[in-house]
This record gives sequence, C-alpha cells and structure tokens, in this order.
Amino acid sequence: MQLIHPTAHFHPYKNASGGWGSAHSVMSILWREQALGKAPAALMKQNKPKGFACVSCAWAKPGNPHALEFCENGAKATAWELTSLRTDADFFARHTLSELRGWSDYDLEQHGRLTHPLRYDAQIDQYVPTTWEEAYAAIGVQLKQLASDEVAFYASGRASLEASFMYQLFARAYGTNNLPDSSNMCHESTSVGLQESIGVPVGTVTLADFEHTDCIFFFGQNVGSNSPRMLHPLQEARRRHVPIIIFNPLRERGLERFVNPQSVSEMLGPSSTAISTQYHQVAIGGDTAAVMGIAKALLFMDRQAMEAGAQPVLDHAFIAEHTEGFDAFVAQVDGYSWDDLVQRSLLSRSSMEAAATVYARSQKVMIIYGMGMTQHRHGVGNVQMLVNLLLLRGNIGKPGAGICPVRGHSNVQGQRTVGITEDPAKVPKDRIEARFGFKVPSKKGLATVDTCKGIQDGSVKGFIGLGGNFLRAVPDTDRMEPAWKGLTLNVQVATKLNRTHLFAGQHTWLLPCLGRIEIDQQDGTPQVYTTEDSTGCIRAWQGHAQPAAEQLRSEAAIIAGLAQATLGDEVRIPWDDWRRDYVKVRQAIADIYPEIFHDMETRMWEEGGFHRPLPAAQRKWATESGKAQFKTPSRLDEDDDVSLGTDRRDVVQLMTLRSNDQFNTTVYGYDDRFRGVHGTRSVVFLNRNDIVRLGFAPGQWVTLRTAIEPEVRREVGPFQIIDYDIPEGCAASYYPESNPLVPLWHHAERSKVPAAKSVPVSLHAALPTEQNRRNEIPDGDQVRE
Repeated sequence: MQLIHPTAHFHPYKNASGGWGSAHSVMSILWREQALGKAPAALMKQNKPKGFACVSCAWAKPGNPHALEFCENGAKATAWELTSLRTDADFFARHTLSELRGWSDYDLEQHGRLTHPLRYDAQIDQYVPTTWEEAYAAIGVQLKQLASDEVAFYASGRASLEASFMYQLFARAYGTNNLPDSSNMCHESTSVGLQESIGVPVGTVTLADFEHTDCIFFFGQNVGSNSPRMLHPLQEARRRHVPIIIFNPLRERGLERFVNPQSVSEMLGPSSTAISTQYHQVAIGGDTAAVMGIAKALLFMDRQAMEAGAQPVLDHAFIAEHTEGFDAFVAQVDGYSWDDLVQRSLLSRSSMEAAATVYARSQKVMIIYGMGMTQHRHGVGNVQMLVNLLLLRGNIGKPGAGICPVRGHSNVQGQRTVGITEDPAKVPKDRIEARFGFKVPSKKGLATVDTCKGIQDGSVKGFIGLGGNFLRAVPDTDRMEPAWKGLTLNVQVATKLNRTHLFAGQHTWLLPCLGRIEIDQQDGTPQVYTTEDSTGCIRAWQGHAQPAAEQLRSEAAIIAGLAQATLGDEVRIPWDDWRRDYVKVRQAIADIYPEIFHDMETRMWEEGGFHRPLPAAQRKWATESGKAQFKTPSRLDEDDDVSLGTDRRDVVQLMTLRSNDQFNTTVYGYDDRFRGVHGTRSVVFLNRNDIVRLGFAPGQWVTLRTAIEPEVRREVGPFQIIDYDIPEGCAASYYPESNPLVPLWHHAERSKVPAAKSVPVSLHAALPTEQNRRNEIPDGDQVRE
C-alpha cells in the first residue's frame, strides 16, 4: 500500500494560522482515518476535566477549558489513535519485514492500529502471532541471560506517571540505570542549564502568568505547528497590547497571525490577530549573540540612566540579593563588539537595541523557547543565556515573569519527575531501597546517544522501547539501522507499526498497547492515569473510547507482566496489585516523592490539577550557593564545527524542522500548509542568494552531505530546492528524513542532546528518484514570498 502523492508544488501561505485552514485539515484526517463516527465525541472530552489528556504535545491544559480544548495537531493525534484501520495478524502473514522496509513512514502508520502481540520469526522474515503469556515468559528468560548493563530501557514520553514510575523501578530492580528517553533528544539542555542557573530543571511559568505578563520573548519555537493551543493565551495577551518579540530563523505563520477557530466572528470575518510585534530572523546558531546584544544594549542604557541620576534599567537590588556571577557576565558582554554580535547573529544592531528597549520598559517579562535553543552543541549555554537576560531585570520569581521551555511529548517532563533518568543521583535512592528492598545501582546509566553508541559497538545487547520510533528519532540513522540486527533482545511496546519495528534482533517482540484515549479496565475496574505538562501541572485523566482490539493491554499491565516474569519475588514490588489498581501505584509515587505528590489522590482532581513545587518561582534558589547564577557562555558560536563566513563558503548550516502535518516522527500527511509546501517532504529551504551563489536554481534537485568528519559519508536526498525567506548561510529540511546527516557525536556539551538545529552541510547536484519525480515541483510554480 504505497501512497501515490499528488504533484508537489510550493506557494507561500498568506493566511493566518488557525481558521478555516485548520478546520479543513482536521476534517480531512478524520475522514482519512475513518474516525468520523467516534473521534468527534472524543474530541469533546480532550483536555477536559474527567476526560483524557491530548496524546501529542505537553502544553498546559487550563482549569476552565474552552468549548473545544484541542488544536489542529491534537485533533490529528486523536484521529490517528482512534482510526478504524487495523494492522492485524493477516497483514503480517502477507508481508515480510524486508518488504515493509520499502514502505514510507506514513504508509506504515497509516495502515492502522496493531491488534495482537507478535514475535519475529527469522526463518520467514515475518511477525507471527503469539500470546501474552508466551511473550512475558520468553522475554523474562532472555533478560535473565543478559547482564543488566547490557540492556537499555527506553521511554518515548507518552507513558503516564504511573507507567513511567513502574518502568524505572523495573529497570533499577533489574540492575541498571540505562533509562534513555525522549528528553535526551530534545530538552535535556533545559534540565542541565536551568538546574545550574536557578536550581530547578523545569520552567517557572504557569498559565496564570500569561494573564499578568506585560512582555513575551520567543526563541526557537514554532507555536503554530508544535503547540497551537498556546495561541489562545498569546492572542489574549495581544488584546491587552502585550508586545511579543520573536527570534527565529524562519518566519512562521503561527508566530505572525492567528484566527481563533472557536470565534464565530473571526471565522466569518476578515480579521485576525497579529501575534508578533517584532520578528527577528536570527541566524541558525546566532541566538547567544542576539541575547548578548540585547544585554549589551541594556547595560548601555543602565549606565546612561545612572550617570543622569535617573531610574536604573537593571534591577541592581535583585542582582545583589539573589544572584552570583554578575560582574563576570558584564565583563564578557563588554568584551564583545557590536560587529562581533551582528556578524554572528545576522541581526542589525538596531534590531537588538529595539528588543532591548521594549524589554527595559516592561516590568514582567516571560521568555518562551523550544528546541531551536536546546539542540545545539552549546545548547546548555543557550538556555543559560536566556536566564541571564531575565536575571538582569529580576524577571524570575514574580507573577507574569519567568522562563518557559515548551516540551514536546505529552508527558516527557512528568516521566522525568518520577524517575525516568539515567542519573541515579536524581532519584531518592534511599526511599526506593527502603520501600522496595533492592539496591539502586550506583553506576550512571546510558542516555540516548550513549545507547546508540552501545548498539553500534555491541555493548548494548538488549533494548526495550516503551513507545516511540527510536530508530527514526535518533541521529546517524544510516549507521543505526544495520547495527540494530546485532541486538540479542528487541522488545517494542507500540500502538502502530513504525520503521523501528522492521529491524529485528535475535529475539524480537512487538507488543500492542492501549492508547490513552481508550478505556483502561483492569479486572473489570476502570482506571485513571496522571500526567505532568510543560508548566509542572499534574492532573488526572481517563480514557473513554473502546479499545481498538481485545488483545491490547495497558502500558502499566505490560510493564507489570514483564517485570514479574523477569524478577519474580526478588523485590518487594507488588506488580500485579499495581496492575489491578493504579491508586496503589500513585500511593507509592507519593511515598517516594512526598514533596511533590503528597495527597495526590485528592489534589489530582482539583480544578486545573496541582503544580509541583517551583522554588525559583518564589525566589528560592536550590543551587549550591543558594543564589541564582549568571552563567557566561564559552563562546558566541553555538555550533563551532564550521564557522559561518570564515571556514568554508560552500557550507550552509542546516536545521531540521517539523511540518504542521506531523508530530515528532509521526507523519500525518505530505502537506506543510504554513510553509506552502504540498505533496512532498523531499525539499530543502534556502535563501535566494545562497541558491545563486552556490550555482543552483530554485526547483533543482540536490543531495545534502554532512560537511564534517569527511571520512564518513553522510548523505540524504535527492531534495528539491525551495527559495525561502531564511537568513543567508542557513538551510532547513524535514525531521526525521534528515537525521542521517547528524553524527552521533554532534551533540550538546554536557546534555548530549543531538545538535540537529545546526549541522554543516554541502549541496550536490542530483537527479530525482522515481519516487521523487512524483513529488517534483513544476518549473515556474515557485513564488517568492
């Protein structure tokens, strides 16, 4: 079942985000997934009290929800999960894994929900049905035969707090801290940077702060595609004339204009809300320089004010009482010339001064950021520069102000809170040992990049994947896929078939699970589950749809079954009791993490849920010195493998990005409406001057090659060139198709987040493949915006 794509074309999108374009896109996927009968009823319960948490992004859910508390991508995720299509045992009897590896990511997942537990039969190269009992027993035997540190327990970020807590206990009772997760691939730079700077690994902003703020800065986050529900508080802020200042390489429609689909007058009329008041197209990897420029302008204004006897621009009282490192930071800012900052950021001095002027006039400022800041070689420093900017004017620890990282997967922050981490120093090991009767391993485990290296060199022999599409999400895809066959044990828990499932180890199992929209009944008793959103808010939810198949089991039940088969009665963990009653799991969570989860069973049902403690929001700094830290970056270049404009003129800095028709590795379709691309993902976005300078033309086919580590050939394509509004020396192409370009070692210092937002690449003329020809952009169909 190969999708025949329509002829691709590119026309810049002129409409606002939201509006009729969003409504049409939602109706299209409901029809395609054959979910028109049940998805609309489910959508009315999405992100609502007593309803279910959206399975896509982790953006906060208000206590007083809108009538329709879901966005375009959230609706697509719901339709995707509630599809009437099925990938059953008969499907696997008709197709070998070798054949399925020729299918696209879209076609694999579009085929529908998995229905039966499966094991891989190498003799016929097919999955065959098995029983849950056989799967548990065989996997338990295989785990017992492996050394504990030879196994990685991966979590994708969609599992509930209950399942995540059980999963990390399973791994540690088994004897390892090998708990790589999706946070390792996106926001670990946040966890490291914020912990060092302000003493908490998460943001300090809550939804209530949007009501009090008088200025918002955005860095490296595309709200229109990745967290559209945030557009509602942003629209309300703009109606109060709150300035919103954007720093992003591409002009994204969601950051420019918005039509609220829930407003009849907006849907029927011509009006829309302008989101940005300043839009600065910073160079890829130029954010630190841009923030340094804002700080330089603030210091100049502050010195002028002090000399004139006027009100200071900086909050010197806050800096003196609550911070350390200010003088060293000022010295570094003073050490850079405006020429340095302009050259690296590709912004004019006036642009940076304009942003600083608005910042200086504002009393309560929030900074919102995404993976455009974290996925760089110096991503930790990027995050800390944003904190530095807030500290200059005391903008942490008061209503309407603070730092706001926007997480991706719906419970990725929550799973870290309950112990999904490779670092045993970040879990309350004494409480775990006293309660459950086993020794928490002291050796630091493997993060995602470490796990990939271990699979490549053979030191990792077992892999359990709790959701996700690991092989497509990680870097260096073309080296990871052949290495996968070296695994002794490969266990995948999933709702749909994806590319990772097509690469088998010696013993491979595919275990289908319930989605969180579906009713989870254990021994006839309906269960509820909890999640934590990007703002640290924890709430209870429950599924409402009938399960896609009788054989499906919940993630918690699968974890309990695997753990019992592997560990038996070696530890004091009542796996089957927990499987039957999630209340008992939550009681254990509250015992191990009482500061966060005390009285959890009551508080999780409160309107809007309850927030985890955020000491920095009360100006209590859980740092070594008890004060917030100004952290000076080691350099302006966020990615210093090849410096733009100095080393190689044939190299551009590539960032990977998502379309508005996907969520992470899940591709819902081949249109990127907001960027005007239709019918293909085989494109590379370039500045017109670079296209001409490098000897190409819009619409030409090229391959992209990584311009570092030349002894290793990393290449993707053919991709078609699109003339786009992007800074010179920069390029963009889609994730995960461009992941093969990212070397495993090309990751953020200290956090090990793959530096996928800045990869030096060169372009080489190519001919389209037969598949690409169906997607070709016709000559003359490109219209420059």
